[in-house]
Amino acid sequence: MAERILVVDDEEGIRELLFAYLSGFGFDVAAVADGGEMRRHLAEHPVDLVLLDLGLPQEDGLVLARELRTRDDVPGIIIVTGRGEPVDRILGLELGADDYIPKPFDLRELVARVRSVLRRVRPESAASAPPAPEQQQRFEFDGWHIDLAARSVVRPDGTPVALTTGEFDLLATFVRQPNRALTRDELMDALYRREAGPFDRAIDVLVGRLRRKIERDPTGPQLVKSVRGVGYLFAARVAPDARASDAPR
Repeated sequence: MAERILVVDDEEGIRELLFAYLSGFGFDVAAVADGGEMRRHLAEHPVDLVLLDLGLPQEDGLVLARELRTRDDVPGIIIVTGRGEPVDRILGLELGADDYIPKPFDLRELVARVRSVLRRVRPESAASAPPAPEQQQRFEFDGWHIDLAARSVVRPDGTPVALTTGEFDLLATFVRQPNRALTRDELMDALYRREAGPFDRAIDVLVGRLRRKIERDPTGPQLVKSVRGVGYLFAARVAPDARASDAPR
């Protein structure tokens, strides 16, 4: 089944361009002009990814990004906008966007970013083969449980925690490489398949969001620690989830 993409942009030329270009790659594309049309479309047609402009009439795209993150069927979100101020990028990522592309953009890069986000939103559609049965997929750390295949995270008290696509992928990257200092470039490549730019704070914003969800005290993090001049280190002891081995066969 083709991945479903919704373009939300008030510029008709951009809507037509993205509709035609992305459709040529086999995506199921729809395009709308504002937040009202977006809601009407989503009420009838769930989507996998939203390409969201910020400078929309009546409602700001950042408000819509926050609204999208409250849905039960949370789609991937890529902000595509001419507002290139760092504060807009940071706010977009804080609100849960998976990526941010300033206008004007290279169409080939846009498709690469779209595919990268879709691989994380819909891992079953990725071209790579599924992991071998013996490959460890369930881990525990500091009382937490994470299932990489099911993309689920459970708190020490047994309640699930909702992570955005980016937050989950960041945590999964840390869990796979505990107690190793990872640079921002390494993390950007693992999550977005690109290097961090000199003013790119995407990873810092994502780390801040993840800390607020898994740290006992986000202001004094004990799990995701900053490594001065390098990046971040996951300081938890990670082990295979003992519950997985206890499951009936």
